[in-house]
Amino acid sequence: MQPPVAAVIEAHRTLECLVAELNDQQVAQASALPGWSRGHVLAHLTDNARMFARLAEHALRGELVAGYDGGRDERDAIIEATADRGAAEHREQLAAHTAGLETSWARATDVDWRRPVTFRNADLAATVFARWRETWIHMVDLELGVRPDDWPEDLAAHAIDFLLGRLPAGTRIHAEDVGRHWSAGDGPPGPVVTGGVRDLAAWLAGRTPVVAPVAAVELPALGPWPPHPLPRLERV
Repeated sequence: MQPPVAAVIEAHRTLECLVAELNDQQVAQASALPGWSRGHVLAHLTDNARMFARLAEHALRGELVAGYDGGRDERDAIIEATADRGAAEHREQLAAHTAGLETSWARATDVDWRRPVTFRNADLAATVFARWRETWIHMVDLELGVRPDDWPEDLAAHAIDFLLGRLPAGTRIHAEDVGRHWSAGDGPPGPVVTGGVRDLAAWLAGRTPVVAPVAAVELPALGPWPPHPLPRLERV
């Protein structure tokens, strides 16, 4: 599947506009994520771009590297170390690393998108989809006016595809506004959850929908976010 590079670049521009007038006091205020300020969210989005660019640059050379040599601990340490930047520095670093990521992607051919990366033991194309999710979901977490109903329809449908494994097997999803259906896992049919495609995606992502999805009895409990498989480090 061709990755949605143009759609992610559009999301990047939306994010840049969203934070263009942000001041230091607003950066330090709480985000929608427990324990994280807006600065933490921006630090994560910035370093996420850097990490994906690192994977892309190595993949284009036929190399496999870990996203973080130090694993999750290194990722978390970078976020903590850079979260308290001022607004101007956050904007500068976000723009620089976003530009670097887009430059790396611009060099990729159809063959390159199928090159393996260690992120989720997937291919380079999968990192584009991941960045798409990260950018739009975390724009909601910044609580600066972007809501799930601002998400592109295609992004919301992709998020449901990605997050369907959080549901008990047999659960069925019906996005009534776009006439699409999903079924989670194998087994006998389970509860049917109905709502708008963006609201269903927000619920599955653990964010607050604009209009809550509904089920005949109650909404099923969500399982964990899809896990990151163990990295593979053999050379291509």
